[in-house]
Amino acid sequence: MSLAPAEADKILADNFAPWVLDLGLTVQETGPSHAVLRLPWSDRLARDGGGLSGQAMMAAADTATVIAISAARGAYGPMTTVQQSTSFQRPVIGADLLIDVRITKLGRRMAFADVTLTPEGAGEPAAKASTVYALLG
Repeated sequence: MSLAPAEADKILADNFAPWVLDLGLTVQETGPSHAVLRLPWSDRLARDGGGLSGQAMMAAADTATVIAISAARGAYGPMTTVQQSTSFQRPVIGADLLIDVRITKLGRRMAFADVTLTPEGAGEPAAKASTVYALLG
């Protein structure tokens, strides 16, 4: 029932605002209860001091959650963010960011997920998030 990464990339292209697409997210992996997306490093997303901006990381986590939920459901459907809480643990400088979303509960009307954001090649995450979504259709 899970989606292939190419199908998930199409969900990104067909359903997200242009500014989200400008982040350059790509789907690396999907499974029955998870997805991994890549946020490529870009100086345009850096803040003072050269670190990846928290806003870009939060948008990537939010977007990746939609892909993970879609993969778990086998298709994209209308949904909306109810809650997202993000804790930043260390800066990301000059590295792509891997966003690993694990669905912890998928109900008929709500979905819950844990998100780990790790710079490529790093042993420890740069941020962690938890998300809650309302499933609308």
